[in-house]
Amino acid sequence: MKVINVTPGNYIEYETTAKSIIFGEDEDLSINLKNREADDKVVIDICFDRDGNLTMGTAAGLRYAAQVEIPPRQYTEEEQENPNKGQEGEPNTITVFVPVPFNIDNCTLYLWSI
Repeated sequence: MKVINVTPGNYIEYETTAKSIIFGEDEDLSINLKNREADDKVVIDICFDRDGNLTMGTAAGLRYAAQVEIPPRQYTEEEQENPNKGQEGEPNTITVFVPVPFNIDNCTLYLWSI
């Protein structure tokens, strides 16, 4: 995962796995990034609420802590046998788009001083 420090200072603790990011000293907030990957870029805001609890989104958040950016899902083109081949006018193969496996290293984490 690429990490960008937006402001100087101390930052929220975090750790990553192959598909998730976990924020806070006591693993307060865990987000499965693989499940949130989509065909468009996904941006997740991480804030502290008025009680000092971590929250996703800015509605309840008072202080920005981090932002996670998941790039758009990528695809490869593959030729596959056409299930309709042999029918009049149908080609023997078709092109299908296969999702590239999720890679957390393609995500970016932006950190704000807390």
